[in-house]
Amino acid sequence: MTDPAIRPATDADWPAIWPFFRATVEAGETYAYPAELAAEQGRDLWMTDAHVVVLEEDGRVLGTARMGPNRPGNGAHVGTASFMVDPESRGRGVGRRLGEYCVAWHREQGFRGIQFNAVVETNTAAVALWQSLGFGIVGTVPGAFHSPTHGYVGLHVMHLPLV
Repeated sequence: MTDPAIRPATDADWPAIWPFFRATVEAGETYAYPAELAAEQGRDLWMTDAHVVVLEEDGRVLGTARMGPNRPGNGAHVGTASFMVDPESRGRGVGRRLGEYCVAWHREQGFRGIQFNAVVETNTAAVALWQSLGFGIVGTVPGAFHSPTHGYVGLHVMHLPLV
């Protein structure tokens, strides 16, 4: 077994990403994407207009992240990112590796901070991970996300200053 490597995603990676992207979206606990997305619609949401990477081990994609400016124009100095990890690979540090990569990439690109706009408050593993990487919760929009399991829950806005 080789060490997992993070590399830029290509169109050839989408067939490996799609199964866990679909499972994550259909679960409805972490993303506000429509549950009935087709593969092509998912690819258009995830693989375009961003720096997209995969974490791969022995030819298997374990997770993916997309990152870039949070807003265009006068807001482009603050970055953002989204992450998905294959459920079979959770608990192995995939999210942490992708998160660390995300922070380093944003620093290298000269961003002044990273803002996550919508971290579901019941996604406690993600909240704890981002806090361990230095992100703080700057606010919570009450009831902004409808979780199939928990009902209406808050969305955290999280921020990491880079300067």
